[in-house]
Formats: sequence, structure tokens, C-alpha cells
Amino acid sequence: MFAWWRERQRQQILEQPFPERWRAIIERNVGYAALLSDAERAQLEQLVQVFLAEKNLEGCGGLQLTDEIRVTVAANACILLLGLSHDVYRDVDSILIYPSAVVPPERRPGFFELPTRALQAVSPLAGQAHHGGGPVVLVWDEAKRGSRDPHNGHNVVFHEFAHKLDMLDGRIDGTPPLRGSPQLREWAEVCSRAYHELQADTERGKQSFMDAYGATSEAEFFAVATETFFERPALLQQEQPELYEVLRGFYRQDPVARMSDT
Repeated sequence: MFAWWRERQRQQILEQPFPERWRAIIERNVGYAALLSDAERAQLEQLVQVFLAEKNLEGCGGLQLTDEIRVTVAANACILLLGLSHDVYRDVDSILIYPSAVVPPERRPGFFELPTRALQAVSPLAGQAHHGGGPVVLVWDEAKRGSRDPHNGHNVVFHEFAHKLDMLDGRIDGTPPLRGSPQLREWAEVCSRAYHELQADTERGKQSFMDAYGATSEAEFFAVATETFFERPALLQQEQPELYEVLRGFYRQDPVARMSDT
């Protein structure tokens, strides 16, 4: 019953024409949209309409929320969904957007906790995705910078919403829900090998085509690999062809072919 009602609501949303001012924002701020086919751009606009109707975006730290911010964030988040169901963001209710880098509160050991090593230093955040239906936190200046340049390998919206895809199965382990055992086995083999190669390169001080932050954990590897897949696909396909293929299979998109066609 709820699914029927939700689909009816979405149909009503999509009966409204896509605002021209939103289209202008995407053309100006979302560099990746220029790589899409006409059909993909039309699909992206529909996804943006539904996303903005169903999700709560909130300006924080004095940021005044505008259509530019809302549409830019929504369009980047929805690019990941072009080959997926938009219900994969079902546990994303709110997106908190700050004007610039957020410094999280310093973590202090609990009363009964006996630390065995120094606590990690607090550093500014460009974004953060919270588990269990928690919010996505984004920094607007970083989101806008990454959105306007579709080839620099860094897009904080791609990164944080990739984490939300990872969390769909209840775990934060770099493995989003997959279609079956064969795909899961291939994913584990390919991603594990690529992750450990990035770790080895990072430990040796060797610069990789992927952001070294991906060597932090399997979860961060998936988020960084997602950024690379969309923003540097030809390089990813050249250096890690198997990783490119498993990501292509998951997202059901082929950015190399897309860039070849533009």
C-alpha cells in the first residue's frame, strides 16, 4: 500500500515541468551532466525532481540554502542512480550542508575506556555519511568545486552518497548490495586486490591515480573508487580494468563509452 502511494506521489511530482532555472544551474554547476546523452539528462532531471521533493536539505553554519545549492547537490547524488533504482537512497532523509570545512568535536575516551594508542587527530571534514538512516553532511564550497570539474577525480557528493550505497546492507564494508553470489565473489576478489595494491603504494609513498584516502579502509576505497570511476574512467580502465568492470556492472553505467561519445 505504501509503495503504491509513493509511486502515485512521484507521478504527480513528475507531472510538473522541470524548472528552466534548475536546468541552467545544472548546465553551469554540474560539469558531468554535459557528458550525458539527451535521454540520460532527461532521466537525471526526473531523479532530481523526486529527490528534492522527498529529501530534506538543510543549510547549517549560517549557510542560506538556495536553489543553486539544492539542485547542484541533488544532481550529483542522482548521477550515481542513472543505472539504479532511486529507492537505493531510501535511508537518506536529510542532507546537512555547511558553507566550508567542518571540524568535528574532539573524541575523548570513555570513562571505562583505556586507550591503547593515541586518539586520531581531529581534522576538517569535506563531508560525512552517517549510518542507520543518519544524515549526509556536505561542505558547499567543496561540493561546488568538485561538481564543476568532472575530471579532477574528486567529488564529495559522489563520495558520500557512495557510502550510503555501501550502507544499504547494514554494514560499512565497501560492498554495496549485489545481485548474487557470482557477482559478490568477483567483487570481493577484484576490490580486495585493488585495495591492497593501493595500500601498498601508499605505504611506499608511491603516487597512485587513485586518492590515497582510499587506502584508509574498504569503505573509503569503495567511495574513492566511485569518484575515480566517474571522473577518471579511462585511467581506471587502463590501470585497473577488472575494477572498472565490477564498478560498471554495479552502477550499470559505462563512463568510458560516455566520454568517447562526447
